[in-house]
Amino acid sequence: MQLEEYVAVALLGLVAIGFAAGTLILSVIIGRWANKKIQARTRPIKDIPYECGMLPIGDGSSRLSVKFFLVAMLFILFDIEVVFLYPWAVVYKDLLATNPWMIFSSMISFLGVLFIGYVYAVKKNALDWKN
Repeated sequence: MQLEEYVAVALLGLVAIGFAAGTLILSVIIGRWANKKIQARTRPIKDIPYECGMLPIGDGSSRLSVKFFLVAMLFILFDIEVVFLYPWAVVYKDLLATNPWMIFSSMISFLGVLFIGYVYAVKKNALDWKN
């Protein structure tokens, strides 16, 4: 019968599942045993989290202002500008021979859109740190 050919595959699957379960169970057992030995010889002060010299008092995560995220998005927006400007500047000399005004006007329009975004951010006081 053809099912006899799949016995080896089923056996391999059982060995793989047994190995995975065995290593997980063994790691839990060894971890608990080692943790008891380590905790027996360490002081309780060693178990508190270290936060750069600050005592861990209060909530671990503080709420950030929306202003922080707005400035981060503006930074990403204007940082991406360099990703497009650098390759353009590298190949600009080679592309001048084909159509110089198209190359130059495309970059001026790109910078114009970014400048409009910058003016909008300034008008909305997005870069004012006091608010």
